[in-house]
Amino acid sequence: MPKLKTCKSAKKRFRKTCTGKFIRRRAGKGHILEKKTTKRKRNLSRKMVVSFGESLVLRTMLPYM
Repeated sequence: MPKLKTCKSAKKRFRKTCTGKFIRRRAGKGHILEKKTTKRKRNLSRKMVVSFGESLVLRTMLPYM
């Protein structure tokens, strides 16, 4: 059976926890930060667990992770 290719863009954006869940950054922290409150920016800095349906897709994109 041939080797599976890793999706490099997904490899840069996601990482796996010890329990097998995927972690991602929250959206909305890239630019236009002046109008956002400090509390909102701080909460956007935290990581978020990917939903179950999306993690099924990520398993095929990241087979060796």
